Amino acid sequence: MSSFAHPEHVQHYINGQFVESASGKRFENVNPFTNKVINTVAEGDKEEIDRAVKAAREAFDHGPWRTMSVNERLSYLYKIADLIDQAADEIAYLESLDTGLPIKQTQKQAARAAENFRFYAEMVKSRLHGEAYQKDNDFINYTIYKPVGVAGLITPWNAPFMLETWKVAPALATGNTCILKPAEWSPLTAHKLAEIVNEAGLPSGVFNVVHGFGETAGASLVAHPDVQLISFTGETVTGSEIIKNGADTLKRYSMELGGKSPIIVFEDADFERAVDACIFGIFSFNGERCTANSRLFVQSSIKEQFIDALLERLPHIVVGDPMDSNTEVGPLIHRVHQQRVLEYLKIAESEGAEVVSGHVPIAYRDGNFVPPTVLLNVTNEMRVAQEEIFGPVLAVMLFDTEEEAIRLANDVKYGLASYIWTNDIKRAHRVAQSIEAGMTWINSQNVRDLRIPFGGAKYSGIGREGGHYAFEFYTETQVIHVAIGDTPIPKFGKLKV
Repeated sequence: MSSFAHPEHVQHYINGQFVESASGKRFENVNPFTNKVINTVAEGDKEEIDRAVKAAREAFDHGPWRTMSVNERLSYLYKIADLIDQAADEIAYLESLDTGLPIKQTQKQAARAAENFRFYAEMVKSRLHGEAYQKDNDFINYTIYKPVGVAGLITPWNAPFMLETWKVAPALATGNTCILKPAEWSPLTAHKLAEIVNEAGLPSGVFNVVHGFGETAGASLVAHPDVQLISFTGETVTGSEIIKNGADTLKRYSMELGGKSPIIVFEDADFERAVDACIFGIFSFNGERCTANSRLFVQSSIKEQFIDALLERLPHIVVGDPMDSNTEVGPLIHRVHQQRVLEYLKIAESEGAEVVSGHVPIAYRDGNFVPPTVLLNVTNEMRVAQEEIFGPVLAVMLFDTEEEAIRLANDVKYGLASYIWTNDIKRAHRVAQSIEAGMTWINSQNVRDLRIPFGGAKYSGIGREGGHYAFEFYTETQVIHVAIGDTPIPKFGKLKV
């Protein structure tokens, strides 16, 4: 893996060309494992956003993308998927280098990214069709789905390549043009995606990438009057600011925001599987996962057995070099984020929780490591039970009855995901339907089927992505009414004879 090279400098990709910022400004991209500079990145601002939007607007209004045949347009998506497959090892390496995610996990993300393009190509062919409604012999009314225009896609730094393709694929498949604003902490694979798109030969302006900071490049993209769509994945406060900043231009928004997801383990659960799922759900992806089961509610009757099992496994979780295939937890994305997570461990102690942490080898002290951590003696009103920590930290709480489990699980502002473990199938359905969450898994870890909708309730988001549900966001539904009979038309202003 280490044989792959990374670019010494990352440029924007605008109107089919790799370009510098007009200002000449750059920022440094830092390796989370060593905290050494990987490379520099062009820092985009309003001017680069304006250039990218102009290119995307021209490509949509006057270019061939929207008007070419569906099969021709989708052929580009299949070519992008093939090129991703060919570069999968390089993409996994760049992703681990940039984010600190273990290479064993980024390899799976690269494969998933290619699948995103093939999946949406197939979905457009099989599901993007209208309906017809005939009214007697007088009218036929039918619907068609049209691309909306220019999409602004703002993506996070956790699993960046997969999440970028998850937005780009449906945007392009439905005929929109787009500007991708990747997270400034993880620019490498966004740049690789631009290289792949360029190699695939998409018409100029259809796909653009502007690097930079949310306060400047991101805000300019959101506020731009020629951008009709904003798809954002990230933190809830940022999502709220985005909606405010773009309010004057009446955009469509798709918001996949924060989470504080519960995992509820009843006494009759398949014990070993529940332990495995709980550990995987919070410690995979370094805990930097929006759907992580960061709040464990375990029934009091099995509390000692379940907590003992967690704590027994904790020191055996392999923390280390993200490029090592044995590593299960790597460094967090950035020193700033590491300090934020560590501050929550101090808050937990101040609130009366017991902090039990795993082990980080001393050789890795230069990295942004937070050891896998379990918080005991937590109550649901504590900050560590209510606020999204976004790291490898599990808050453990107890419940006695089904009703109490539901009440505690819902007593939080977020509602993205939830997990239920019980062998009582009636109870499983009752509890699942009572949880305020966009997604619930029963007796399962976090697994994704691309056909299902993805999104949250309450402060966890607006709208749904995934499957054909993404078409509601990326397309405009037009109704066309056709008179086929001679139904009389009311006459206004008829002259008297």
